[in-house]
Amino acid sequence: MDNPIMFYSTNHSSPSLPFHEALLKGQAPDKGLYMPEYIPQLSNSEMLAMKGMSYPEIASFVIGKFLKGVIPEDILAELCKDAYDYDVPLEHVYDRKFVMRLDQGPTASFKDFAGRMMGRLMNYYLSTMDNDLLILTATSGDTGSAIANAFYGFDNIKVLVLFPEDEVTLRQRKQMTTLGKNIQIVGLDAKFDDCQALVKQAFADPDLEYLNLSSANSINIGRLIPQSVYYFYAWAKLSENAENDNVVFSVPSGNFGDMMGGMLAMKMGLPISKFVISTNENDEFPEFIKTGIYKKIVPSKNCISSAMNVGHPSNLARLVALYGGVMDETGHLKKQADQELMNKEIYSVSISDSETKDTIKTAWDKHQLLLEPHGAVGWKGLEIFLKDQDEYNKPDQLCVSLETAHPAKFPEQIRDILNFDPELPPSLEGLEDKDEQFDTMENTYEAFRDYLKKNY
Repeated sequence: MDNPIMFYSTNHSSPSLPFHEALLKGQAPDKGLYMPEYIPQLSNSEMLAMKGMSYPEIASFVIGKFLKGVIPEDILAELCKDAYDYDVPLEHVYDRKFVMRLDQGPTASFKDFAGRMMGRLMNYYLSTMDNDLLILTATSGDTGSAIANAFYGFDNIKVLVLFPEDEVTLRQRKQMTTLGKNIQIVGLDAKFDDCQALVKQAFADPDLEYLNLSSANSINIGRLIPQSVYYFYAWAKLSENAENDNVVFSVPSGNFGDMMGGMLAMKMGLPISKFVISTNENDEFPEFIKTGIYKKIVPSKNCISSAMNVGHPSNLARLVALYGGVMDETGHLKKQADQELMNKEIYSVSISDSETKDTIKTAWDKHQLLLEPHGAVGWKGLEIFLKDQDEYNKPDQLCVSLETAHPAKFPEQIRDILNFDPELPPSLEGLEDKDEQFDTMENTYEAFRDYLKKNY
């Protein structure tokens, strides 16, 4: 087997680890996030070969580039085939403008792509070590249900999810709270950023080392790498002019894991000419791109695209690292990133709630394109970008906007704006009738630490 790629901490004060150790650890001991010491490159011929591959085959090929030396190829191929047993629709809208629907998995969210692969990889490694893990995860909406589903029923992995009680929909909550077994859910009267801060503090607490904690948030490198795959898939299925057919991706962004998966794909050689990073009214990143000055939003603003209500994206430290800078977990820039290159490759815009609602209506009226709030933020961002950048505003420019959750997960908004109920995917049928069970807790670290010690 080849020498494995090592993964370093973005805070540069913890030792580098091979993938399987970084995966199981989740967050580095110095509170940094793991990044590959080098990014494997794909040749034009390798990317062209993807045109004839299925999604699981592309996943096995791309993920395998990072996992050489730490998992046998045949086992990885089987894990990918098991994880990705659903469709990835590429819906044509007009000209060469498409929406990639990442909402056909078991929890109708793009987070199924990362969660299912990460769960299978963790389970594989733990079974070879005869070891147990407790996964701590904070969710602003879809992460919790995706992770709970991905790890449900595993004997050697327990999952604890924290969520802000007032900022998830009933369906999002019930996808987590109706499972049971090895899945425990806790609601807080708090913001997502508060939940995430508690999780991070627990990782750094020496009193909790006995719990063998790990993370399934997008801070875990095991979620990031699988998220690079669907960018390759979209290009492979839609490109017409081989390696010269550059694509624009528009990515609705909150904690920036989805966007970072795309960034990895671009740095591996995928011909992406521009990333449109669309946020909701939590506009700390668009402001950072414009000014080079980063200011967190505390508390984060509560928008209808609830999974993106993030005032300080954890994965921003990874993006800064990708462009040669250093940002710690608090958002302090210790070394400035290459702002010029960042601006060349990224276009970022903030979308208001009123614009989001208008986009849901106009996309349906004009194109019969059904979007939920997060996908609408992505689509509106792409529209603004094309109006603003004449060189890209051409019929033959390939553009793909990501739809990250199924519209049926947001029936109230769809009903209010379009006056009909979106059709339920099979994964959501009967959900309202299921009994749920979850605990509540005050928003203090002392309460969280006591809860962990009492229950685990």
